[in-house]
Amino acid sequence: MIMKKIYLVSFFYFIVFLSYSQDTIRLIHKNYTSIFSKSKRYPVMVEWWVTNSNVNCPNPLKRKNQFAPDPLIPKETNVLKDYIKSGFDRGHMCPAADNLCLGDKVQTECFYFSNMAPQYHSLNAGDFKTIEIWTREMSAKYDSIHVWAGNIGEIKKIGSVSVPKECWKLIYIKKTGEWFGYLFQNNKSPATGIHSHLVTKEIIEKETGFKFN
Repeated sequence: MIMKKIYLVSFFYFIVFLSYSQDTIRLIHKNYTSIFSKSKRYPVMVEWWVTNSNVNCPNPLKRKNQFAPDPLIPKETNVLKDYIKSGFDRGHMCPAADNLCLGDKVQTECFYFSNMAPQYHSLNAGDFKTIEIWTREMSAKYDSIHVWAGNIGEIKKIGSVSVPKECWKLIYIKKTGEWFGYLFQNNKSPATGIHSHLVTKEIIEKETGFKFN
């Protein structure tokens, strides 16, 4: 009887894992990698490095603002119309300002919808943006910074795109060995400062199901 229960529990988790793995696809671009949910139509995780040379150069490119489907998965990322008049920002995971010194192709890829999720403007232009700025400042001081960002859950849908309940970031400063985790509620609350969202790496791992090394 006990073995039967163990088998049923194991089978259940296998089905959950299988369903999750079939829903997500790994998309590799020059400066970021996205793990994209085909059902939610947002990235559950985007990974990239921020370095001093990536963000500080004599002639940075201008921001493109040319949002487009990802050619690696064009059907599921053809969602521009879903954002129009939705009340939500097209929130970058890997921000445009992290890519202004890496050439035209990288800047183009940064605006693929495999790198976007619907965010309330108060979050996108508030504490989420503050962390982006802080990360670039730290890269000038410490150079190599590993960043992961993503989305969890669903509040509602705008067209075919899920609006995430939570957005998160995890930052690793290679030179100092420090980890900084941040977990945000995706809502209309005003900015409260990035320290109010600070969590441990272990909490991010628990919430997302990913392991970070």
